[in-house]
Amino acid sequence: MKKLGVVFVLAMLSGLSAFAGTIVLEGKYQQKNVYVINPVAEAGVGFCVYEITVNGDVTSDEVNSNAFEIDLSVYGFKLGADVVITIKYKDGCEPRVLNPGALEPQPTFETTSIVISSGGLIEWETVNEQGKLPFVIQQFKWNKWVNVGEVMGKGTSTKNTYSFQTTPVSGENKFRVVQKSQEGKEKKSDTVEYMSDKDPVTFVYNKKSASLEFSSETNYELYNVYGQIIKRGFGKTADLSNLPKNEYYVSFDSATQKFTKK
Repeated sequence: MKKLGVVFVLAMLSGLSAFAGTIVLEGKYQQKNVYVINPVAEAGVGFCVYEITVNGDVTSDEVNSNAFEIDLSVYGFKLGADVVITIKYKDGCEPRVLNPGALEPQPTFETTSIVISSGGLIEWETVNEQGKLPFVIQQFKWNKWVNVGEVMGKGTSTKNTYSFQTTPVSGENKFRVVQKSQEGKEKKSDTVEYMSDKDPVTFVYNKKSASLEFSSETNYELYNVYGQIIKRGFGKTADLSNLPKNEYYVSFDSATQKFTKK
């Protein structure tokens, strides 16, 4: 799928100084119309936009007003169909598209299967994708959903299959996949879970080196007493030399614990 783009072509057309630029909206039909603010032309006569095309065809939409709607429903597009809208406007003014994300892909996927192995390999199948959006793999730990990976969606309505190797924590492991549009619309899969026999990770504070030392490699997040994340990483040690003496919280493996830097 072509990613939605807003392209401004500001080259002057030879001998036609009144015809100045073009806005191109390109994407997939999402059952939404496009709305445009259309200022008065610089000369004070008429309006800025002089022509609209949809997939090369000049529209019958009324553009001689301060605001107008590009009605895509009249074209009989199927959901996910390719759409290219061209808005041509005069010199000395510029129209504004109110909803440039109208052709952006939306999270419409349906999960037909999602499983996870004892080794942490998550596999899922989907149908009804209507454009390429990344699947974000999330793991529930530290009392919140944490993003742990990403796989780009294929964007087709037929069956699609995906997999991602996760890193387990000790004890209970919960995962899901999520898609989110640029407008913030979100869709989630069901949650899958399994019990890991991995030994719990422990840590000690090494005052001499001003570091946390974990018993094995782990992802970690460090918080101040106000709950603000001040450091995150992965490894067997976390360098604290640049932090003032104080109380802190560290989330690691499947746990969150308090410690004091002295």
